[in-house]
Amino acid sequence: MSKLVTIYGGSGFIGRYIARRMAKEGWRVRVAVRRPNEAIFVKPYGVVGQVEPVLCNIRDDASVASVMQGADAVVNCVGILAETGKNTFGSVQAEGAERIARIAAEQGIERMVQISAIGADADAASIYSKTKAAGEDGVLRHMPEAVILRPSIVFGPEDQFFNRFAGMTRMGPVLPVVGAETKFQPVYVDDVAQAAVKAVLGTAKPGIYELGGPDVKTFRELMRLMLDVVRRKRAVVNIPFWAAGLMGFGFDTLNTLSLGLIPAQITRDQVKNLARDNVVSEDAKGFADLGIDPTSMEAVLPDYLWRFRPSGQYDAIKESAKNLKG
Repeated sequence: MSKLVTIYGGSGFIGRYIARRMAKEGWRVRVAVRRPNEAIFVKPYGVVGQVEPVLCNIRDDASVASVMQGADAVVNCVGILAETGKNTFGSVQAEGAERIARIAAEQGIERMVQISAIGADADAASIYSKTKAAGEDGVLRHMPEAVILRPSIVFGPEDQFFNRFAGMTRMGPVLPVVGAETKFQPVYVDDVAQAAVKAVLGTAKPGIYELGGPDVKTFRELMRLMLDVVRRKRAVVNIPFWAAGLMGFGFDTLNTLSLGLIPAQITRDQVKNLARDNVVSEDAKGFADLGIDPTSMEAVLPDYLWRFRPSGQYDAIKESAKNLKG
């Protein structure tokens, strides 16, 4: 019988790419999610019955253990950018990650992959980064041979970064950003998935890997690149951190008073994160150690950002028509 991998958060942005690659490797894939009915789209990744979404709440021991039964490997992709209700940074990114590792050790599972993030640091100003570091520590405490992947900002068709800002270009002549000079090293989602699969298959050595793409750019430079792709002219305006902090406080308060019904456009914790560069450390293991050549943004962004162009899919045709008139 083919081997089985349980992917917690396997229908999310990164998880779905890992699930697809694991299915291509011939593994059975159990996609553990909070809402299986919303993860049906993963089933065609393999043959009938090969990829199955199952109900799981990573805040509960019994729930985590039940979907791990019989697995040969586990991957944890669960993470949040903002807290909602019981899904706090601590309960999800710290306690949840350690719970998965502890139960994996109890069940005798040999391989675990933890998706973390560059900037994970117990001494960081942001709770997001602190709990990512706590999650890593918890994983290594129970699964010392685990592979931990720390990607920079991840881009791809379903991302919440380039898609979000490209959508904002439709609203006016100004594109506001927080931390315009902060540096990032965006990484393609399928490259992260490829690294995770190597870890599951045992071709990646245990340890922590920081994953960044071939280009390091400031937030402002990333927005200008995106603007070139969507063929729009907008002024990229930096919001000072002090002002962004006040905005974050206001949005956090509004979110709390509305009992989570009104999502925060930016939180105070996100502002703290944006104050730090998000690039691969000089001494860190990375894609080169995994034998992976990372994909450039220029090779991928036009494939999914075209819909934000003034004429969408017809933009290129209009440009060609102009050339013919000339």
